[in-house]
Amino acid sequence: MKITILGFFGGYPYNGQATSCYLVQSNGYNLLLDCGSGALLNLEKHIDPLKLDAVLLSHYHNDHIADIGVLQYYWQLNNLSIEGKVLPIYGHTLDKKHFADLTWAKATVGRAYDPNQKLSLGPFVISFLKTKHPVTAYAVRIEGTSDGKTFVFTADTDYIPELTDFARGADVLMTDTNYSANKKGPKWHMTSVESGKLAKDAAVKKLILTHLPQKIDFNLLLDEARKEAGTIEVEVAQIDKVVKC
Repeated sequence: MKITILGFFGGYPYNGQATSCYLVQSNGYNLLLDCGSGALLNLEKHIDPLKLDAVLLSHYHNDHIADIGVLQYYWQLNNLSIEGKVLPIYGHTLDKKHFADLTWAKATVGRAYDPNQKLSLGPFVISFLKTKHPVTAYAVRIEGTSDGKTFVFTADTDYIPELTDFARGADVLMTDTNYSANKKGPKWHMTSVESGKLAKDAAVKKLILTHLPQKIDFNLLLDEARKEAGTIEVEVAQIDKVVKC
């Protein structure tokens, strides 16, 4: 399994870098996980968007879906070369308007996932966990059927204990790390320390901090997470970084 980071900021693109988006590949299958602002340009550097097999959305906040519309236009304007094939976009149905928008004539079709059931997509089996966020959002656990590797993406969430078992033993854990350790008051994202604690408690092999803030030094987040994670390898997300499970 190979994961390419196409966007990592939370909230809004910054300094030429996109918001949340990840290309997950195995055995020739191309899955796009979230599709934030600026993601399509970065995707085009790696594959023709017409080569996507599916898109999976963790939730419908704009920093995770902003480029869905332009991806739909791309398919509508170019898919004659693939005989009118449409791209399936998987999302939850608890927000009916956003789910309906996933279907675009002659381009994409919205497909519902049931968060209480496993979803099979190509070489992947995907499980879901509802997170703590202002809108309905789901963490995803992607397991490779051929290589046995596991990638867990927390999506947007405050720290919740249930994430520990959900991420247990993952080869790669990618966490929403929007705050440093000194964050006070209400929050809907995790701190660096919470990301490190989750990685350690779940005994993952590698932790990658993502959904990063624009105004906090990444080195501070990295140092704080590493201190909490112990011997686990910790990295900060970067555009075009390729992670292999």
